[in-house]
Amino acid sequence: MAAKRKASMSEETFDDFLASQGMLEVCEDHAIKEIIAEQLAAAMAEQGITKVEMAARMKTSHRQLDRLLDPSTPSVTLDTLRRAASAVGRRLRVELL
Repeated sequence: MAAKRKASMSEETFDDFLASQGMLEVCEDHAIKEIIAEQLAAAMAEQGITKVEMAARMKTSHRQLDRLLDPSTPSVTLDTLRRAASAVGRRLRVELL
């Protein structure tokens, strides 16, 4: 009679795996940037704000706005995020967890 094998489940979470691969921070940064970009795009759509108008409200270029709305562009300053939030009538909240 064959011995039954008990399936072993790892207690490792996906976050643990990403951390062990040195990728957790990069993945978190990308996810946060993607969420913010989606929220800004949704607020613009809700209010009927075009990219040209949004850039003007932020006192920036259309090109800079495109970088802000592109989750693959990693470097965005808090000042830029704050101006973008203000341009759609929102405010930026940053917190440490």
